[in-house]
Amino acid sequence: MGKKQHQQDKLYITSTEWKHFYGGKKADTSAANSLEFRRIPFHCCALSYQPFNHPYCTPEGHVFDLENIAPFLKKYGRNPITGEPLDPKKLIKVNFFKNAKEEFHCPITYKVFNENSHIVCIAKTGNVFSWDAVEELNIKPNYFKDLLNDEQFTKKDIITIQDPSNLTKFNLSTFYHVKQNLKWETDDTLEKNEPSYYLKTLSNEAKSTLDELKSSYVKPTTSTSSSNYVNLSKTAKADAVNAANYSSGRVAASLTSTVMEIYTAQEPAIIDEDEIRYTRIRKLGKKGYASLVTNYGRLNLELYCDLVPRTCENFLKNCANKYYKDTVFHRLIKNFMIQGGDPTGTGSGGQSIWGKTFEDEFKQNLKHNCRGILSMANSGPNTNKSQFFLTFRELPSLDDKHTVFGKLVGGSDVFNKIEYIETDKKDRPKTSIKIEDCIVFVDPFVEIDAQLKAEREKALSNGGNKSEGNKEKSAGNLKILRQGVGKYINNSLLFEKKHKIDSDDQTELRSKKLKNTQGSFGNFSSW
Repeated sequence: MGKKQHQQDKLYITSTEWKHFYGGKKADTSAANSLEFRRIPFHCCALSYQPFNHPYCTPEGHVFDLENIAPFLKKYGRNPITGEPLDPKKLIKVNFFKNAKEEFHCPITYKVFNENSHIVCIAKTGNVFSWDAVEELNIKPNYFKDLLNDEQFTKKDIITIQDPSNLTKFNLSTFYHVKQNLKWETDDTLEKNEPSYYLKTLSNEAKSTLDELKSSYVKPTTSTSSSNYVNLSKTAKADAVNAANYSSGRVAASLTSTVMEIYTAQEPAIIDEDEIRYTRIRKLGKKGYASLVTNYGRLNLELYCDLVPRTCENFLKNCANKYYKDTVFHRLIKNFMIQGGDPTGTGSGGQSIWGKTFEDEFKQNLKHNCRGILSMANSGPNTNKSQFFLTFRELPSLDDKHTVFGKLVGGSDVFNKIEYIETDKKDRPKTSIKIEDCIVFVDPFVEIDAQLKAEREKALSNGGNKSEGNKEKSAGNLKILRQGVGKYINNSLLFEKKHKIDSDDQTELRSKKLKNTQGSFGNFSSW
């Protein structure tokens, strides 16, 4: 037995033994694995590797620029990342938000996104948030509504744009278009983007003018084209009509948070324009009146603008714009209802005045409780567009499913005649029931808009003159007495005022002492 016989024996496996003798991971320096960490930033297109201008993403969370993904899908019809077939209709328009410094950030937590941020997107709205905001405000409380516009979604609609714990989707070596070396844009298409490509012949004078224009042309700072970037710092200013009696809270937020833009002046919060209009109509209790002129006669309608203003405004605007003109009632069921408002006449078309669906407006005192009730047709909760129907009898089964917004007040004989028109197996009238014209008699929304406009103009004229007079008055009274801090303060006046106050205090103190010392005995008869 030697002195150093067991010196090399250890009670654990060393890293060298684990690596070479026990099947541990071997270092691999191949070219394929060297590209593993060559990733693209989240704000770049996965096709061109350049910052995107119009981002669209797939259901898997791969982000592309519309100008690149559109020609690629047109040519190959496959996902550039996975290589699987991809329908262009499945692409989702993504809305990224920027702060005042033009940095991408979460509109809820105001955290700036970087390569280590967990970023998600809501498929229904396309709005981009941080995972922390969605987890805390949507998933944990089981409240699946968009944090910006309250649109409902499901847990499956949450798409991961970037997950710092799983960066395989950003691995360039696994991209399908990289492996196959696919080209989606040729030099010829690049040349076609230049306006001079379509000019066959040019005179020397025209050529010199175009060259001068190229060198001196400056792009405008403001763009009228639609962008997917939403700058929350550029918001509308409050005026005399939409200014709330509470502040926007930006001063407090910038004081307590370092990620917020710095604000030093309080600003009133801005009330939504529709909320102002609808509140005034509710207070005034105004109704709307319209008439649908059919080929069988007139149907006069009363609209409950004071109770369901959004639905009534949609109907009145569509009537005023002649949207329902030359449309037909495409569905008729005797002793049930008649449905119309679809320009396509198929029952699946139509659009609201806002270009999208709007929410239901259910009221406890508005029910399908009699004949001639005017109500909105939909394909589910909060999917109202332009289609409507009139009931032939009481239908309590439709309550709280379809928004009641009016009733028939004239043309009962025409309505009775229409009910008994023959229909086919698909409930389509065999004789066409056509809306030849739409007439609006009373539209309270037009009156309210004119009233708000007059109030704004009056406040602007009064407020502008008053503010200019105050500025001139304050500027004329200020006089610089010295340089530095307190340059407008007159020390001599402060000294005189201080001594005057001290002398007044002393006289008041003396009078109090005299009152306390001077005294006499009173009457002791009550003892």
